[in-house]
Amino acid sequence: MVKKPSGGTASRVRELIAPTADELGYMLWDVEYVKEGSQWYLRVTIDSENGIDINDCEKMHRAIDPILDEADPIEDAYNLEVSSPGIERELKTDEHIMSCAGWDVEAKLYAPVNGAKVVCGILLGLDDEGRIGIKTGEGDEDIIVLEKSAVAKLRTVYIFD
Repeated sequence: MVKKPSGGTASRVRELIAPTADELGYMLWDVEYVKEGSQWYLRVTIDSENGIDINDCEKMHRAIDPILDEADPIEDAYNLEVSSPGIERELKTDEHIMSCAGWDVEAKLYAPVNGAKVVCGILLGLDDEGRIGIKTGEGDEDIIVLEKSAVAKLRTVYIFD
């Protein structure tokens, strides 16, 4: 999968469609412009407090398609996909992290912290310095605070009981 440089196509599309997502009551979770094989994909991910279903995806698709056609921000032929971020989602922004506070997460680290390159627990959110807090056990001593720059990937995980 090849991604166009960040700040390019995906950012332009985000600016174009964010007002529509807001009007429809959706949070614009992510916009990606990627190449898979010989095909380009514009992936728009939306969320809401009540979750997202196929009808929401279709509603958003129909609303943004004419906006994208008129603005024509993409030179290549592409496939437009609208989806939910799913129950297990990557947390890329501060907004993502704060919206998922209280959820079970897995943080993959660039370098080991306390001997581990993966930290799992309950996401506490961001502290005043913008660091990520994860509660890994029952006690207050079981809180790990990570610099965002130390985290290679942060995602929610669903624990099946």
